[in-house]
Amino acid sequence: MPVSAPTPLTVPASGLRDYCAAIFADAGVPSADAALVADSLVEANLRGVDSHGVSRVPIYIERIQRGITNPVPDVKVVAEDGGALLIDGDNGMGQVVTQRAVDLAFDRLPTQRVVSAGIRNSNHYGSGAYFARRAAERGAAVFLYGNAPSTMVAWGGRERFLGTNPYTFAVPAGNRAPIVLDMATSVVARGKIILASQLGQDIPEGWAVDATGRPTTDAAAALEGSVLPFGGPKGYGIALMIEIMAAVLSGASVGPEVGDLYDELERPQGVGAFLSITDITAFQPTSSFGERMSDMIDAIKLTAAESGEVLVPGELEERISEIRSREGIPLQPAVAAALKQVAERPFPFDAQSKIA
Repeated sequence: MPVSAPTPLTVPASGLRDYCAAIFADAGVPSADAALVADSLVEANLRGVDSHGVSRVPIYIERIQRGITNPVPDVKVVAEDGGALLIDGDNGMGQVVTQRAVDLAFDRLPTQRVVSAGIRNSNHYGSGAYFARRAAERGAAVFLYGNAPSTMVAWGGRERFLGTNPYTFAVPAGNRAPIVLDMATSVVARGKIILASQLGQDIPEGWAVDATGRPTTDAAAALEGSVLPFGGPKGYGIALMIEIMAAVLSGASVGPEVGDLYDELERPQGVGAFLSITDITAFQPTSSFGERMSDMIDAIKLTAAESGEVLVPGELEERISEIRSREGIPLQPAVAAALKQVAERPFPFDAQSKIA
């Protein structure tokens, strides 16, 4: 007999954001940084990317408490030449380090017009869409690559070497929301498998193999095995490109050197990233670029099949965000229980929580 899925709580984004920010502040994270990290996680939930949402709060807190993530990092530029920056994250929270890198790049954008930053000595930064989307809203085209713990085999390989190595791109789109492409180079982000395991749910076929290399739908077995690259050798090639730019070039940990967020609680992750920001006005006025983007999107949508619709990257997430901003974020009981366990304050929601 099938087991029914647990009923999630429905909680307001603002209350969840404040609660998570307070948890981080109680753990010693400065208030502005605590608000930033909480906002990035809640926004992932708002956009329907629950695998990168507040379910990550407990492991972030545990790593701070164990002294393997620095809650008060001194993020600084260690080398600079023209529009090229090398940034050391001082083992800070990934969101804090990444946002600081974005700000440092924008400081230089008026004179350099294109700025690239290598980032080393960082940690898991959550959803790359959070940073890229905001940069696009400031009038820039953005690429953000990050490496990750070894959870994926190289194409034709036997042992895990590469991470799911996320790739994020965002660009302003005139009077529309920015186009935002945020994707793992695996068939699926490993965070979705982690979330399925936490909820006791199976995963679809084709997502992963177990420790023996056999296909599996068991989330726990998949976590012991390996996720698979999307598109076979093509996904592997892109993941390798990201590893080179985010880790080899920046001086960050490479491949199996990267510490696992959940399973290696005795050492920093050493995550790397590569950020490239281009000022749109270096090529054409923002207004004309926006018009061209709108025209292109309209033309793409006209190609839809009779029974379908063509979406641009980020559009579905925008729609989900509109709904959840209005109706609330569904919070799984297992995630709520984990938040209660790490918090030093009462849980402000109950089964009747709704948007006011």
